[in-house]
Amino acid sequence: MDAELVQRSEEIKNRLKQLSQSLDHDTKAQQIEEIESRMSEPDFWDDNDAAQKTVGQLKSLKSIVGPMDELSSSAADLSALMEMAAEDESVAGEVEAEISRLEKILDDLELKALLSGPNDEAGAILSINARDGGTDANDWAEMMLRMYSAWAVGQDFKIELLDRSDNEEAGINSASIAIRGPMAYGYLKGEEGMHRLVRISPFNSEGKRQTSFAAVSVAPEIDDSIEVDIQEKDVREDRYRAGGAGGQHVNKTDSAIRLTHVPTSTVVQCQNERSQHQNRATAWKMLRAKMARLEEEKREAEEAKKYSTQAKTGFGSQIRNYFLHPDQRVKDARTGHYVGNFHAVMDGSELQGFLDAFLRWKAGEPVGAAEADD
Repeated sequence: MDAELVQRSEEIKNRLKQLSQSLDHDTKAQQIEEIESRMSEPDFWDDNDAAQKTVGQLKSLKSIVGPMDELSSSAADLSALMEMAAEDESVAGEVEAEISRLEKILDDLELKALLSGPNDEAGAILSINARDGGTDANDWAEMMLRMYSAWAVGQDFKIELLDRSDNEEAGINSASIAIRGPMAYGYLKGEEGMHRLVRISPFNSEGKRQTSFAAVSVAPEIDDSIEVDIQEKDVREDRYRAGGAGGQHVNKTDSAIRLTHVPTSTVVQCQNERSQHQNRATAWKMLRAKMARLEEEKREAEEAKKYSTQAKTGFGSQIRNYFLHPDQRVKDARTGHYVGNFHAVMDGSELQGFLDAFLRWKAGEPVGAAEADD
């Protein structure tokens, strides 16, 4: 038996033991049993909103416990397979393939173990705002909206459009969506910051190179059971006439709502619901999410003081560069993670690599050299 395969097999066992403890497998397995028992009760669906949250919690727990159980079973089978390989060298190829498969599952689960923040299991409220770059920036903001939506669909997550303001010429001024699925916020919170696009402008008749910016903000979608300190007297409400591509209420009534938390200058708005009442409820939900994110940032800042480097977040940081000219590439300015296929990132299929690299970088693991881009 190849000594390297024996060593990798032992490493799998050790990593699995540590992972089971860090992910608290036994507690999560018990929670699954309790939820499934609750779901079998005849009145479970009487409160649809509460039931949907419970189903989401179950899905999140199973996304960890299921692979953990499969890994434990397969690791036990691996020992028997290695005994066979010791007697029959023709089985060695099968052993190596199985070890590689189990290492991949371990890598994925170890990433999930990094999602230990207080709101990481929550859904995400993701907002995109066009910044510098004129019409190109509006178009770029809409491209990013499609990118995150495509990624969410690929993860089998649910998406809800909360607010959208279209630009008259092309693209959007801003948009907010809720993305709901296991660890959605934990994965997406590293996307907060400035995203830069360099390309030949389709809106410039001279075909000049254009640099555009879009700002992304991510907040956890928290439910009413989580307390967030917001004094109503600190919130200013503005009602205005909804604008956009059309609809029953667009430009007819002052149904859109904008909320401003004066002490922190935090602003949210909603105009996509069918009534002022619904827009107000959604706007308050978005404000609670933003305030929860601010509290989390304070905790992160305190933690960062313990280390020599601090994660750059917020609108003032350029976190990623996207190039369509002179060549096609996307590179993260923090982690150094690089993809040479611009369109594969924009269709969501290669975005996960950037999310994973950020989690490793935030945990202090080496993920590549971050360099400045032109």
